[in-house]
Amino acid sequence: MHSTPGAARLFHGPGGRALLVLTFINLFNYLDRFVVSALVESLRADLWLTDTRLGWLMTSFTIVYALASPVFGALGDRRSRPPLVALGVLLWSSATMLSGAARGFYTLLLARAAVGVGEAAYGTLSPGLLADFFGKERRGRAYATFFAAIPIGSALGYIVGGLVEHRFGWRTAFVISGAPGVLLAYWCLRLPDPPRGASERPWLELGKRGLAATYRRLLANRPYVLAVAGYAAYTFAVGGMAFWMPAFLERSRGVPRAIATVQFGAVVVMTGFAGTFAGGFFADWLRRRRREADLWVSGIATLLAAPLSLMVFLTWRPGLYLSALIGAQLLLFASSGPINAALMNVVPPAERATAAALSILAIHVFGDLPSPTLIGVLSDHSSLGRAVLIVPAAILVSGAIWTWAAWRGERAARAAGPDADRAA
Repeated sequence: MHSTPGAARLFHGPGGRALLVLTFINLFNYLDRFVVSALVESLRADLWLTDTRLGWLMTSFTIVYALASPVFGALGDRRSRPPLVALGVLLWSSATMLSGAARGFYTLLLARAAVGVGEAAYGTLSPGLLADFFGKERRGRAYATFFAAIPIGSALGYIVGGLVEHRFGWRTAFVISGAPGVLLAYWCLRLPDPPRGASERPWLELGKRGLAATYRRLLANRPYVLAVAGYAAYTFAVGGMAFWMPAFLERSRGVPRAIATVQFGAVVVMTGFAGTFAGGFFADWLRRRRREADLWVSGIATLLAAPLSLMVFLTWRPGLYLSALIGAQLLLFASSGPINAALMNVVPPAERATAAALSILAIHVFGDLPSPTLIGVLSDHSSLGRAVLIVPAAILVSGAIWTWAAWRGERAARAAGPDADRAA
């Protein structure tokens, strides 16, 4: 595996092909996940759903996604990963199309839950797969490229869902969103499966133990636990905002439905693309000077996003709340690549799929599993404008945890000397 620096080198060789394919699949992963957010108001009217039940559509996905992740994590550390990913892609795409055939709340709930099974395979295995293709010196940029697909895919979910729903109805929007899955699954099957940690041999023996021992070791790994704890608060905020923002713009700010979904989608794609790349490249640059570069970038960017997100929900002038939304989203997306690099850097390569699975379970159980439903419940009892105020608080908690973890890691490194083990 070549380690030549430079963005252009990311797409050379087997690793480059894998990065390109996985990034493209990640785009459709998030398109299928968030298309439902663009359809909230139509689903509410057509299927007679309360805000609480609308929140459960995302929560059901998250529950299954979180519970299925450890299963795929265990398989991914022991079996060839591309076929497992291909199976997941085919499953989630089929479930997305079946969502368009729903006749009521429970059939739609079941279809969205099935999406979670498929996406668990992909979300669990892809980060470790990329980590085995790219060494630490290029991993931040590789993850920046990979995670840049999140805002683009999410935005396309809002935009495609909103435009197709406006013209053809919400059922057609689900079918069109899920249809590319067969081709994507075929691309997965053609990917190579690199040796676990080929460029990090000293770590390999640590992973050759039982699953229970692996979980105990991960839970005793303080840098890993702190990174996951901050990620849970981050996911709580981002998940709640992503699901309810178009509805908030329509109900609380009077933006027409079609414009609200496209407007929010445009903000997400612009800020996500710029923020994700900026965060990843800046973390790689800062790593030459700071041992905990990934956590510093994630923590400080998220702390700065907290007051801006509060301004989004408290101001009424479009120029103010849209500017604040752009700033908050830019900073939040700047954290996505570095924090995932931090999670992979502090665990042995042979345990990365299990570590990713455990982190997925934790961040969703404590993050975007409760947040859409909680916001929906609070909205039913008060108003959506008040309910979303829990989002800035969660962002602040996330930034505080990551910044403290970065400071703690730097202090431990200075105390132990230049050769200290990162997991100290």
